[in-house]
Amino acid sequence: MMRVCLALAVAVLTPPALGAELRAVVRDEAGALLADAVVVAAPEGAAPPAARPRAEQIEQIDLEFVPRVKAIQAGTAVSFPNRDKVRHHVYSFSAPKRFDLPLYAGTPPKPVLFDVPGVVTIGCNIHDWMVGYIYVSDSPYFAMSDAAGAARLELPPGRYAVRVWHPRLASPEAATQRSIEVREGGASLEWRLALKSEISVRRPAAGRGSKY
Repeated sequence: MMRVCLALAVAVLTPPALGAELRAVVRDEAGALLADAVVVAAPEGAAPPAARPRAEQIEQIDLEFVPRVKAIQAGTAVSFPNRDKVRHHVYSFSAPKRFDLPLYAGTPPKPVLFDVPGVVTIGCNIHDWMVGYIYVSDSPYFAMSDAAGAARLELPPGRYAVRVWHPRLASPEAATQRSIEVREGGASLEWRLALKSEISVRRPAAGRGSKY
């Protein structure tokens, strides 16, 4: 009985393993802070822990995908609710996930399952300027940079291979990878990315709020 009580006391008094914060900053070549970059950390020498992906959504609002860039974990189901007064036809020809949601209003009855890591470019077959990106991560440890170019990941202490992706990244994603030891005090990384020019279809002059 004494041993059981002692074991319980040790369990109560021993603090749980603390997480560590990886602070990342992403800039372009000129030093400007870059939003919508995906920072991914994969444990080195071990498989990432299993996680339960959440249900996610990408809306169509004012004839645009919202958000335009979405990061999810492989195994996540994504719905595509149409909030506009016109119908959309959402599709992708990308290798990690090819799908087609024929012309619809409201929300399609079934979400789309993204179970293969990679980048999926989505479009609307009716409104050519509508382009979005879904980054499907093979690791549960990822975050997107905000308007200040900052992304923060909570990680168990350990060694990680960290990489970054952006829709306009000029080099292969693998070329951005770095190895870093993340301790309880946290760690910091910064990237300067070479970006390619964005080629997009011009939206009609009627602009936002039109009925097109």
